Amino acid sequence: MPSLAHAEEPTGPETGEASEGPQTASQERDGEEIVVTGTILYSDQVTALRSPTPVLDVPQSLSIITDETIARRGFTSVGDIVNYTPGVNMSQGEGHRDSIVFRGIRSTADFFIDGTRDDVQYYRGLYNLEQVEILRGPNALLFGRGGTGGILNRVTKKGEIGETFSAGQVAVDTFGEFSLQGDVNLAVADNVAVRVNASYENLDNHRDFYEGERIGINPTLRVEVTPNTTFDLSYEFADHDRFVDRGIPTGSDGLPVEAFRDITFGDPELNYTDLEAHLLRANIEHDFSDNFKAIVSAFYGDYDKTYSNFYASGYDQADTPDEVTLDGYVDNTLRENLILSGTLVGAVDTGSVEHTLLAGVEYIGTSSDQNRFNSFWDTTEDDNEIFSVQRPLALRGGVGINADGETTTNDFTVDLNDDTRVTVDVFSAFVQDEIAVTDWLDVVLGARFDSFDIEVFNVVANETRSRRDEEISPRLGVILKPRENISIYGSYSESFLPRSGEQFTDLNGDAAALDPDEFTNLEVGLKWDFANGLGLTAAIFEIEQSSPQVADDNPETLDVIDSQISGFEVQLQGQVTPFWATSAGYSYLDGEQVDASGPTGLRPRELPEHMVSLWNDFAVTDRIGLGIGLTHQGDSFVNNSNTAIMPAYTRIDAAAYFDVTPDLRLQVNVENVTDELYFPNAHSTHQVTVGAPLNARFAVNARF
Repeated sequence: MPSLAHAEEPTGPETGEASEGPQTASQERDGEEIVVTGTILYSDQVTALRSPTPVLDVPQSLSIITDETIARRGFTSVGDIVNYTPGVNMSQGEGHRDSIVFRGIRSTADFFIDGTRDDVQYYRGLYNLEQVEILRGPNALLFGRGGTGGILNRVTKKGEIGETFSAGQVAVDTFGEFSLQGDVNLAVADNVAVRVNASYENLDNHRDFYEGERIGINPTLRVEVTPNTTFDLSYEFADHDRFVDRGIPTGSDGLPVEAFRDITFGDPELNYTDLEAHLLRANIEHDFSDNFKAIVSAFYGDYDKTYSNFYASGYDQADTPDEVTLDGYVDNTLRENLILSGTLVGAVDTGSVEHTLLAGVEYIGTSSDQNRFNSFWDTTEDDNEIFSVQRPLALRGGVGINADGETTTNDFTVDLNDDTRVTVDVFSAFVQDEIAVTDWLDVVLGARFDSFDIEVFNVVANETRSRRDEEISPRLGVILKPRENISIYGSYSESFLPRSGEQFTDLNGDAAALDPDEFTNLEVGLKWDFANGLGLTAAIFEIEQSSPQVADDNPETLDVIDSQISGFEVQLQGQVTPFWATSAGYSYLDGEQVDASGPTGLRPRELPEHMVSLWNDFAVTDRIGLGIGLTHQGDSFVNNSNTAIMPAYTRIDAAAYFDVTPDLRLQVNVENVTDELYFPNAHSTHQVTVGAPLNARFAVNARF
């Protein structure tokens, strides 16, 4: 029978990128407490997988990016991580939020903290993370609604019992951006540890007017109540403000207008986002025996967010090449999330067959008030106004000179676009059984039930709409193990997204009567851990979306519209030699839009056919290391009409490390070594991001 006894962490590709980089004495990570039960590997942290399953035997594609990888590569954002992960790419997110395209499906809400939903739109920090987990494919069994193309889970650092240490980083880049990070762990008693992670960032980059500040403070408490019971308590404060940059227009040829690459199409004073968040997490884990444990967790989040912006909404290069149309709005969100969950993990035998059982319940209560005011220009009495293209635009503080030479003034309090008050209650229950039928055959069976109840009060229309959806999301996986270090798997899973959308604002008109979007995922893959610490993963997949829409010829009936995205991805990572570590990924994506009339011949937006990432670390000596890599993204369409294009690009990055002492490291990370002009992502036709030119980030890392 499997056991849930503690052991030390192994190395190798099964742990994701934990062993990335040639290891010297000063670079080795402290062993974290994990669980090993023969073929079972389970970190003591709350992770996205929840069940004690080695990465090798999980029947889906996933990537684990550790804090060591984040530090070595100089990553400062979720976008940096995504750029080096196969099968996923970044969307612009309107310049105020993380927005990921998981296998061709865009999402701003499929984010989690320690396995708990984190669906508010904002930029997430990395300062307090143990690792980042990116799972591809629908994931409703563990996470409920959404997760249609994948999810990103941030695992936070917890207190370490019996340890006292501190660490910190000071960094500055060639744009003038600088940051401070600190990590202090105190052994308060034999069974109590307090840990505090904190960060301050003064933001800057290559774009005019861009600036901002981000503060993060995360104190945590860990108590070993008994040898079998551990209690974790965490509070996080996030305060973040930055300039909102929506990029540049596209021209008559559909490509970004390179002549505008240095122009910011916004207002220096009124393009901004402010976020203040208070996050409280509590977790109790109790081992009933060597074979059964229970985890009970609670999460409360209070978010207050505003984002205000002007952006290019229209540009006609052929007829008016020196004029651009600006639109804008200010958006406010007040949200409270309460999430309670309980999970039971157990290992049992039925004859010669071993079972790893996972069962749980979850409640989510959300209160969300949001409103948006459109821009309103006194000259046009509309939300659009035309300005001459120049650097900078003749606009500041909502007052400017339009293309006709007239003074124009905006008022963000006149045109109320929407005002909604939303309450959401979600009750869920799930069960999963990982069955070791023989030494060479595992089967995963599971299902989740969700009851999604939403009520939306539309202040503008003075009406209340409500809807309840009850969905069952199944999961099936088969894993063949011809050898202990090889897994060949096939899986089927489903997910759904209510018609209220990711942010609960769309339950109006006919949408109130529509069933949720449904997503299914078929995936076949291979995972192979070589003896020298190198790991290969490969997967072929197909995601199908079924979306009910009001019929064109009869609004009282529905048409069920199907669309499909398919692809292939492969990743190789780990130690090639004792002095050389690599992480290489490639993905191929294909898809076609479908509407009520059938296939359209159009490709979904932001779906590059080819994406490549490569990073190599070399240990030159015991104290000196070098790194070099690249990311390549094929061309893709900015819009669903396929009239605007983001051209393909290849960006080369590099790094160098020098260990002054075992506890002091100097490093430099260089981005875009060849100083290529590139456009990595977009939001819509005339909002294409301008990639950063050659720049370097210098950091000092110390441990005390």
